[in-house]
Amino acid sequence: MVQATPFLLVLFLALGAHSLSAKKCSLTGRWVNDLGSNMTITAVNANGVFAGSYHTAVSATSNEIKVSPLQGSLQKSPNQKGQPTFGFTVNWSFS
Repeated sequence: MVQATPFLLVLFLALGAHSLSAKKCSLTGRWVNDLGSNMTITAVNANGVFAGSYHTAVSATSNEIKVSPLQGSLQKSPNQKGQPTFGFTVNWSFS
């Protein structure tokens, strides 16, 4: 019975997981990374295109660091059940 316990635990978790509701991923809002840089995404349209701003806390220039515009795109999985993938570019305003 001792060897069956891990198997039963995994089986229970696998069978019970389907009843958990999937959380919808929302990119809008303010995101902060470990270095203190922050990104704000204002809206994502129906095609997955979004815009916002990026303020970096890290720079190799002596110029004043300014908030810079960003644009990105959200790619959802084909079956809409997986987590989306997104990418963005920043147009640095100070370098």
